[in-house]
Amino acid sequence: MTREQAAERLRASGLPDVAAETVVAHLEGADEAGKHGHGLSRVPWLEQLLGGERDPAARPERTERAEGYERWDGRGALGYLTLAAICEALIDEPPERARLVVATSCFPTGMLGAWARRLAEAGLVAVVTATSPRRLPHPSGGAPLTGTNPIAIAVPSTDGQPVVADVSMGAVTHGDVLSGRARPDELVPFGGPHAHKAFALAAGVELLVGALAGPEPGAVVLAARPGFDPVPGFRELAGGRRLPGDRGR
Repeated sequence: MTREQAAERLRASGLPDVAAETVVAHLEGADEAGKHGHGLSRVPWLEQLLGGERDPAARPERTERAEGYERWDGRGALGYLTLAAICEALIDEPPERARLVVATSCFPTGMLGAWARRLAEAGLVAVVTATSPRRLPHPSGGAPLTGTNPIAIAVPSTDGQPVVADVSMGAVTHGDVLSGRARPDELVPFGGPHAHKAFALAAGVELLVGALAGPEPGAVVLAARPGFDPVPGFRELAGGRRLPGDRGR
């Protein structure tokens, strides 16, 4: 599917032009990063969401604002649009020191590393995490208890290359299942015999975001001004090895 075809299909599902372009740009960026489960292959699934639980006419809204805290309500919009609006607001008016942003009704959120990178490229240290519908079971089995609940951390650097770590707690992603790259029964905490560690992180994120954003899938963003630049020294220690989020390597 081409970018133009994807945009046309999303517009046909009711998304305005600007919103459709925002979503397609994120999907295309995921494909370019090799994260095809988050790429343009998701368009048919997004069409289903826009025909059901997501409102193509909805617009995310900032409902609370202070220097160190903001609260946003997705209002039923695609989570991509809520996180795009949050990133734009943080970049336009960055925190003096740090700001915690809580987003309710924020789903789907896509490749979290892309949002964290966007903030890092604007000079902010960023942590982004989000929940999703329950998909991961306990390592011992049973019904799904948590979402795949990724965490992304991005650290800017004076060398112009932020480090961006983005890890989902699933052995595969829901996008991999949607695109046929993985079976539904492979959607379990990663780690094999050590899957309890991934499950612990997934449970922690599930409850953290739930405590701050409520029962619906939501997102939490922490953005802060850096006081130091540890990246160049870390790259030197790595001896030219690829670091998380490096492009063109």
